[in-house]
Amino acid sequence: MSPFRASPGFTERWQHFDLDVTDGVATVTLNRPDKLNALTFDVYADLRDLLAELPHRGDAKVLVIAGEGRGFCSGGDVEEIIGELQRMQPKELLEFTRMTGAVVKALRECPLPVITSINGVAAGAGSVIALASDFRLLARSARFAFLFTKVGLAGADMGSAYLLPRIVGLGRATELLILGDKIDAERAERIGLATQVVDDDELATTTAALARRLADGPSFAYGTTKVLLTRELDMDLGSAIELEAMTQALLMTSDDHREFYQAWTEGRGPQWTGK
Repeated sequence: MSPFRASPGFTERWQHFDLDVTDGVATVTLNRPDKLNALTFDVYADLRDLLAELPHRGDAKVLVIAGEGRGFCSGGDVEEIIGELQRMQPKELLEFTRMTGAVVKALRECPLPVITSINGVAAGAGSVIALASDFRLLARSARFAFLFTKVGLAGADMGSAYLLPRIVGLGRATELLILGDKIDAERAERIGLATQVVDDDELATTTAALARRLADGPSFAYGTTKVLLTRELDMDLGSAIELEAMTQALLMTSDDHREFYQAWTEGRGPQWTGK
């Protein structure tokens, strides 16, 4: 647990999704299967707040986000969000769009590696949550749809126009965000949007294996790598090299780096502590 905590304690129970933390793996399961795990105002807010808490808890080294039932996440609930947005004033609308963007910002700035385990549809905001994760594991039946223009909104939403070109290139991002067409798992893998595509019945075990590998590995090194990948997106080369030099010098003083050398000299595997 982080020694730097303010007065509020950790949240004991999250009401708008299921959270399990076991052996260093935190798993968020979106639990509205009858609505294809469509998001509500409360789900967004809980995700934002959980991502702020997780790095300080000390019991999680990796985060998995999955959906219950036959889909990952179909985006914002048409009745509970889009219907309500019609009655809001501009100030309220801006508060909402800033909240949804805060979820993506928190996903990228959270030092824990984030895995999205995608079965069925990942559409709208669901596709951007997946986009903001570090590893996207897809079942063969999975499909993406950045469908914001399909509802008369800009395809650039929640940071999608920033993140997607950096993953698939500007040309493909332009196509996907403007047209909003569905992308099957095979194409997602071909253009670099999917980390790995597996048979539907292998998704859970593949996700668990990757989460276990990350939780058991040098988590301080993993988290630092993620932070630098995020921070260096808009740096010039000289600044990036200097940041990496300073960071690497810091990690050379870490327990995990010393443990690697000790294990190497003793001819055994390292016992990582994430310190």
